[in-house]
Amino acid sequence: MPRILIIGKNSFIGKNYREYSKNSSIDEVDAKQYKPEELNFEGYDVVLHLAAIVHQSGNIGLEEYTRVNTHFPVALAEQAKMAGVGQFIFMSTSKVYGKYNPAMGSWTEDSPCSPANYYGISKLRAELELLKLNDISFQVSIIRTPMVYGRGVKANMLSLIKLVDGLPLLPFKRVNNRRSLTFAGNLAAYIDRIIELKTQGVFIAMDAYSPSTEELIVSIAAALGKNTRLFSPGRLALNLGKHFFRGYYERLYLDEVLDNTKTLELLSFTPPYSLEEGMADTISSYLQLKEK
Repeated sequence: MPRILIIGKNSFIGKNYREYSKNSSIDEVDAKQYKPEELNFEGYDVVLHLAAIVHQSGNIGLEEYTRVNTHFPVALAEQAKMAGVGQFIFMSTSKVYGKYNPAMGSWTEDSPCSPANYYGISKLRAELELLKLNDISFQVSIIRTPMVYGRGVKANMLSLIKLVDGLPLLPFKRVNNRRSLTFAGNLAAYIDRIIELKTQGVFIAMDAYSPSTEELIVSIAAALGKNTRLFSPGRLALNLGKHFFRGYYERLYLDEVLDNTKTLELLSFTPPYSLEEGMADTISSYLQLKEK
């Protein structure tokens, strides 16, 4: 059983990884409390780096994103390598590709990257520097994910769940865009497989199926036990939303689809959980927290 050190204590992904992983020898450290040279990597086989500035904020500039999301993990990886750790897994993001799918279709592991925000830029820079450290004795594994959902989810997915929970009528009928997602239980299984095979390189971790917004709403409603009714927003409403509420419009009506065929073939892997199973677990946690 490998000894795993998570950088990023009590993180959303870290908590879910400990819940779903088949590995039991897992420790965590709070990245804010240590400098890279202060961490003791002795005895660990794998470092799983989860600490990052994730959510966008107009108060945070590229310099701070770069310090936390680029320089810090690279310095950690250098220390881990010198200490004899065999594998460094870096949690990256689909935001390294850019903002929403181009006309050419889905993003793959080999698609060109053109990040559109500081978060994506800082993550891509870290990827490029970390891969330089890869060698026979030190495997660097980069995992890119689209939106991750699961127990304790926050941000955009939580907002969508609250929307479905609060409104019986929503304008998402026949909204046939596609959105790739990653259930935290599936992500844990990807990580376990990458550790098991000691595989290096760039991977995309995502669910087997990318639902439309309409399908996602239906799945959330079913898990909530809600009889949510959907109606078509109409062209006029879409055009108004596109111009006056562009951020919401893009997240709900545009495509953001990935194709991880290469990852699945390389790992000989199939994600174990369906959208319905993942959403049921996510909503169960949401309802428990709501009752408190």
